Amino acid sequence: MRVKVISVLEDNYMYLVIEENTKDAIAVDAAVSKRLLEIIKREGVTLKAILTTHHHLDHCRGNEELARHHPDLRVYGADKRIGALTNKVSHNEELKFGHINVRCLFTPCHTATHMCYFVWEDDCPDAPAVFSGDTLFIGGCGRFFEGTADQMYKNLMQILGTLPKETKVFCGHEHTIPNLKFALKVEPDSEAVKAKLAWAKARDDEDLPTVPSTLGEEFYYNPFMRVTEESVQKFTGKTDPVEVMDVLRTMKDNFKKPKERPPGPALVALEWGLFRP
Repeated sequence: MRVKVISVLEDNYMYLVIEENTKDAIAVDAAVSKRLLEIIKREGVTLKAILTTHHHLDHCRGNEELARHHPDLRVYGADKRIGALTNKVSHNEELKFGHINVRCLFTPCHTATHMCYFVWEDDCPDAPAVFSGDTLFIGGCGRFFEGTADQMYKNLMQILGTLPKETKVFCGHEHTIPNLKFALKVEPDSEAVKAKLAWAKARDDEDLPTVPSTLGEEFYYNPFMRVTEESVQKFTGKTDPVEVMDVLRTMKDNFKKPKERPPGPALVALEWGLFRP
């Protein structure tokens, strides 16, 4: 399989997962239907399903239009607020699309019914992928709009954090630079944060995406996945990991944060690169 990374709106990502043998495809967080339809046509693929991480319009605005173009389209998610929803999924439920397998991972906090999707291909040596929506970002995590620090701790450390370390992380927004600037405030002596931030700035200078990272990398520079580390605990003044998570999120909310709410009308979408998870 291959993953097309598509930049839309202000800083969103939507994705198209293509099974190369059959030319069937799955969309993830189909925010801009017109752009996705253009790419589907150009790639010569058939859209079989949409995986929606949560109900915010900047992640599901295009569902209804895509369903009109594809009457047999299946739309998966965990929230009845998701447009054109046909299949409500639950934690650890597994879906299969040809040789592509999907495990649904319930990660409530950013929204009460947020779902991440762990994806791998049968008999393929390539690393798996996780589409983490607004739960896990590169160097950060989503805001706690409908949940608690305890939920986010479980999401990052006990659910996503236990996936294979080589898992490629495809998140819902391009927030890497501000996330890493905050991470550097948390751990100013971290060489891992400094190196990743320099790399991200270079990518930004060339108008290139910073996705995907890997799950293993996140444990080196993402403060929200380092809540048991002494340096992060010292910064927050807390030792309990859930309390550390709570303090970090509060401080991040007041640290030149990017917007994490559904934006206004769609802007012209830009398409970026091909990645093979």
